[in-house]
Amino acid sequence: MAVEEITIRVDPEVAQAYRAASEEDRRKLELLISLRLKDATRSRQSLEALMNEISRNAQERGLTPEILEDILGDQ
Repeated sequence: MAVEEITIRVDPEVAQAYRAASEEDRRKLELLISLRLKDATRSRQSLEALMNEISRNAQERGLTPEILEDILGDQ
């Protein structure tokens, strides 16, 4: 599969967690981001509506800001 490199702006904590992750975890994160971006660009929904849906689904599955912080802090 051909890939291209792009640059995106993220929160400093996210950048630090990404840099601290293993090569395997970085590849997984890149794939996840790529898939989400593909969904967002193909969707007829607005980006804001899509982000709200993702947030709502995560909250319904029990993801809280504290859990997310803990996950990102472990990277």
